Amino acid sequence: MSESDLFQPATFQGLALANRIVFSPTTRARADMQGRVGDLQALYYSQRASAGLLITEATAVVPGGRGGPYLPGLWDDAQVPGWRQVTDAVHAAGGKIFCQLWHAGRLSHSSLSADGGLPVAPSEKQQEGKVWTEQGMVPYETARALALDEIPTVIGWYRDAAARAKAAGFDGVELHAAHSYLIDAFLRDMTNRRTDAYGGSVENRVRLPVEVLQAILETWEPARVAVRICPIGHAYNAWDSNPEPLFTHFVERMNDLNIGWLDLVEGDTGNSREAEPSFELQKLRRLFRNTVIVNNLYDRDLALQARAQNWGDLVAFGRAFIGNPDLVERLRLNAPLTEAPLKSYYAGGARGYTDFPTLAEQRAKAS
Repeated sequence: MSESDLFQPATFQGLALANRIVFSPTTRARADMQGRVGDLQALYYSQRASAGLLITEATAVVPGGRGGPYLPGLWDDAQVPGWRQVTDAVHAAGGKIFCQLWHAGRLSHSSLSADGGLPVAPSEKQQEGKVWTEQGMVPYETARALALDEIPTVIGWYRDAAARAKAAGFDGVELHAAHSYLIDAFLRDMTNRRTDAYGGSVENRVRLPVEVLQAILETWEPARVAVRICPIGHAYNAWDSNPEPLFTHFVERMNDLNIGWLDLVEGDTGNSREAEPSFELQKLRRLFRNTVIVNNLYDRDLALQARAQNWGDLVAFGRAFIGNPDLVERLRLNAPLTEAPLKSYYAGGARGYTDFPTLAEQRAKAS
């Protein structure tokens, strides 16, 4: 049997990739308190540059857009040189890398914002549970609803961060429009109770994401822009009562803009590949005109099946890359994977971040 094209070079949107495996955004919380990255992140991402495409962990477009401390950003020009180290290192290793642009919305905290202001959301909402801050875990605050005249400012945050991503040498950007963060919260009727031009109808709820994409396209050509969506996800106990027409319309608007990449998260991210209310997500795969990345809880067998049945053009892996910098080679050989301990996922330094050995290093040590 011939080798699956999962491991073969392919070109999408004019971007030559070494294979069809994507390193999915995976929060690691190793930036400094100013949201800056540097040598450590350059090593981390370059170690994983054998993936066909890397997408950075969620990168905040404004200080109050972080969902916790030690998360990276692109809200300040001073953050660009560190990201340039990352992109240079990935390119030197033969990889391609996109930056995921993100605002956590109500899932942030006033202590993380530049002026101590409350988190913002489409509508006032008190999120259950706790958020990670410099003071430890504290209850979420009641997010305030963005005023209509603040919307252009929000769009400007993304416009400016996208321009900084270009200056930092990224190959593209991804708009984070999933998991109940700010953009996704505008999409879903459970979190968007507005009665103005940004709420109510499907067309109105899709308005902000589309306007943000239009702002990003002032810097980036459509072929280098991706959008991450999770149509039937239940992140932070929020979903939409009728997701099929909502996300069908959103994808149609992406087509109108000729967006190059759709990062399609299937089910509840990290938990399950199924959720209710549900619909056939392959409808979106068929509807979207350009490159589709399928994402969520893929292992080797499921990824091979995805390509054999053409569920998506590329297949994303997230957590498996944490303990396996050479994940592509391990998958190709069907070799054992290293399972990174949960305590290594977030914060800290090099330990549990850049010190996981490759298969070749493990074999050399054992011989």
